[in-house]
Amino acid sequence: MTEIANTGAVVIDRADGRADGDDWEENYTELPGGAGVSLILESTTKEGVGPRLHMHPYAETFIIRRGSATFTVADQELVAHAGQILVVPADTAHKFRTGPEGYEALHIHANPTFETTWLE
Repeated sequence: MTEIANTGAVVIDRADGRADGDDWEENYTELPGGAGVSLILESTTKEGVGPRLHMHPYAETFIIRRGSATFTVADQELVAHAGQILVVPADTAHKFRTGPEGYEALHIHANPTFETTWLE
């Protein structure tokens, strides 16, 4: 982490030292500067992987950059793909399974830490 002098801004580098956005998988909580969000960077080439059914007491936003995933949100199922943004409201059960071409996305949790209730 690098602070930019006299600005309060911070640059956070990848933990693995790479200087690109490819295959970046990492979780970030309690970000500096009062960001008020936590992040999951997800990247896989595998089909059929993802978290089991769960919910959070805050909204979760999925910015899908590559591939697709089949999401279950409450009692609805939908396929979301690269170029789409999915917002799951607070206290809404959800899960996903990655599609045949894999999945790369940024998951934004509207909370500085992860709070998850696992339902299965």
